[in-house]
Amino acid sequence: MTEIFDRKRLAPLKDTVAIVGVGDTDYGADYRGAGGRAVGKGEGRYDSYTLASRALKRALDDAGLKKDDIDGLCTGPTLSGERASEVWGLNPRWSGSGDAAQCIIEATMAINCGLCTTVALVYGNAQRSMDTAYGGARVTGGGITSYFYYAPWGMTSQGALYALFFQRHKLLYGTTEEQLGAIAVAFRKHACLNPNAVMQKPLTIEDYMNAPYVAEPLRLFDYCLVNDGGVAIIVRRADMAKGLRHPPVMVSGIGWSEENVDATQLRPRLKDFYHTAHHGVAAQIYPMAGVTPKDIDVFATYDSFSVHLLASLEGFGFCKEGEGGPFVQNGRIEIGGALPCNTSGGMLSESYMQSWNHQPELVRQLRGGLGARQVKGAEVAQYVHDVAGKCKSIIYTKGG
Repeated sequence: MTEIFDRKRLAPLKDTVAIVGVGDTDYGADYRGAGGRAVGKGEGRYDSYTLASRALKRALDDAGLKKDDIDGLCTGPTLSGERASEVWGLNPRWSGSGDAAQCIIEATMAINCGLCTTVALVYGNAQRSMDTAYGGARVTGGGITSYFYYAPWGMTSQGALYALFFQRHKLLYGTTEEQLGAIAVAFRKHACLNPNAVMQKPLTIEDYMNAPYVAEPLRLFDYCLVNDGGVAIIVRRADMAKGLRHPPVMVSGIGWSEENVDATQLRPRLKDFYHTAHHGVAAQIYPMAGVTPKDIDVFATYDSFSVHLLASLEGFGFCKEGEGGPFVQNGRIEIGGALPCNTSGGMLSESYMQSWNHQPELVRQLRGGLGARQVKGAEVAQYVHDVAGKCKSIIYTKGG
């Protein structure tokens, strides 16, 4: 079988760029608002550019750089790169856009092509202030969200899709709802160790099982948050990354694979739980980084719904396919366990930044100094992004 990627071309990109700065906004404080009161949807406290601006300032300060050092810009899909450059007084030589993993991969390629040296990756989303709808009658448009085509049959959101996703996993492998609940409970434990997380109230498996279904068999705590926030990441050419405020965190592995055939029929997600794409990315990223799943100290996955973790752990070989349910139990994915996952609380309990908030957490874990949330001896971290049949992954390693 012919390889669909070229390891010889990927290998030289290892450790050629580094993360030198990260910044995010005050998720919990902004969610609670003045006087500790929870801010209601649609109250209009923020706009996406204000949030992104705050995160970028913090990332630049974290790196010890100035905005004039930035010659590349990648923005999340909520922002216009042209408008962002105008607002921030930037004049990048190169720009791109996408989710966090995509932006890191694009920045790595742009730097290696000589198009730029120092890239700001910036995301802001005032989704709570704007009362953004991710499901139901108010959702409009299509794009990659193919569930819109199924609205006449009652499936109007990703929640309904992932309910089918988990239902099939249950039927095939005997996975239980208590096992799925272990994910939400673990991520909430991590959020309670993170002063910037939105959710600070402990969650027990009893709390989880007593919560109402939203789209059976998914319960309330299987769903991500909807909150305002911003994230920024500074990626720099490796030979320019030393001597800044923090030791660099290296981008040691990248991978990308898609499942587009029958995507609008939902088959890539419901038939094999993204595993074809997972396997393609794993075959790229681990050889490039020179590690295996056994070497990963901290793991993070896109978690708009808890069931994402089952799929990614199985697809990348941390456990056998169908064994994700037992794998996540008994503290294995908690800090102090064999494979700590989504240690900030993830999108279920820290902040729904659509993949962006996972990156600063992994960088900070490799830097060290997170107190009770710190994974001891963390040197290798992996992020997995699997959405709409498109799978990407990044492996970070601790720099010198």
